[in-house]
Amino acid sequence: MIYWCERAWLPDGVVAGVLVHVGDDGRIASVSTSDSPPPGAQRLNGIVLPGFANAHSHAFHRALRGRTHADGGTFWTWRQAMYQLAERLTPESYLKLATAVYAEMAVAGIACVGEFHYLHHGPGGTPYADPNEMGHVLREAAATAGIRITLLDTCYVAGGIGTELTGTQLRFSDGDATRWAARVSGLKSDNVMRVGAAIHSVRGVPREQLADVAAVDGPLHVHLSEQPAENEACLAAYGMTPTALLAEAGVLSPRTTAVHATHLTEADRKLLGDSTTTACFCPTTEADLADGIGPARELVDAGSPLSLGSDQHVVIDPLVETRALEHGERLRTGRRGRFSPEELLAAATAAGHACLGWPDAGRIAAGAPADLVAIGLDSVRTAGSRPEQVLLAANSSDVDTVVVGGRVVATQGRHATLGEVGPLLADVMGELWQS
Repeated sequence: MIYWCERAWLPDGVVAGVLVHVGDDGRIASVSTSDSPPPGAQRLNGIVLPGFANAHSHAFHRALRGRTHADGGTFWTWRQAMYQLAERLTPESYLKLATAVYAEMAVAGIACVGEFHYLHHGPGGTPYADPNEMGHVLREAAATAGIRITLLDTCYVAGGIGTELTGTQLRFSDGDATRWAARVSGLKSDNVMRVGAAIHSVRGVPREQLADVAAVDGPLHVHLSEQPAENEACLAAYGMTPTALLAEAGVLSPRTTAVHATHLTEADRKLLGDSTTTACFCPTTEADLADGIGPARELVDAGSPLSLGSDQHVVIDPLVETRALEHGERLRTGRRGRFSPEELLAAATAAGHACLGWPDAGRIAAGAPADLVAIGLDSVRTAGSRPEQVLLAANSSDVDTVVVGGRVVATQGRHATLGEVGPLLADVMGELWQS
């Protein structure tokens, strides 16, 4: 397959008339230039970016969109609504929901998702006949939607520091980190899925079990300091911040990603940067849940790569998340241009893929997966925009064509095999909330 890009954002910048040759393995065989498309090439108009990486997702949270705002509340009251939703899900309904959610990601230009997966078992914590049933459901959903997935199988064995699990939380738990690791050992990586691990948080995994989770191979993610209450509880229990506790347990490393990293001390930022731990910001979720605005620029300057996720999916739009990252910095500091367009693109693409265990993805270059996102430059949002500043103008409605692994998965907002995604979502939401 050959794609001819009107413009493409290559590792050295935006180039006009780019030919991308794709091999049988779905990887880019070569990149060259041509003033016009050769016979047989598929034309991609506008500007073509590498496929986006959604580095932090809870697929089932998508069913809460537009349902949690009537009474205000806090992160903690929102969490109760999330538990009520989790109680309703079965493997069958989760497959339908996750397929629709991943299709929504595909049409928005997302080529790979990091699924922070903790809905493991049946009601009351009873394992399914296949203890990894829900993980297999998520892999199947991603494959059907045509995107890659990193299953960040999450250890979640406490209801809080020194607190037992109750109610719906029992569905999340294997009892302890040893039994969690034994279950995870039954999951295998393949060309669609990488298997990784996650520590839910210092609230969800006791101090003495953190190192056991960190010992599992693959990408390692952890919710970190999303709420001040988490920091206060950790200080009271252990006399140190969550970041310091993770450092003590040997959790921080180049393969680790700290999700949110919102309420950090200067010492915390240094620990994360010195260990080259990636920070994953989820700006629209952090705004929706009133979490706060984290120190993104300071983390990057300290040495932490930065990636982006949509978390609870208040929107699924990597362009909006990217812009919200820069806007958050402007609101926090009163200064513009905290991140260059190149840095924003890296956060949305290469850094996200790398922290999900796909280090060769997120660039338009020979050897990389052929993930291409064509964004129109003639819409009411993008007309007049300089191509290299499209991240500050476009949203997912401007995504014209999405290619993942060399194959077109979406065109003009319509999924190539699943069709219109809106009706898919409406269908599953209707079933879920009427049940």
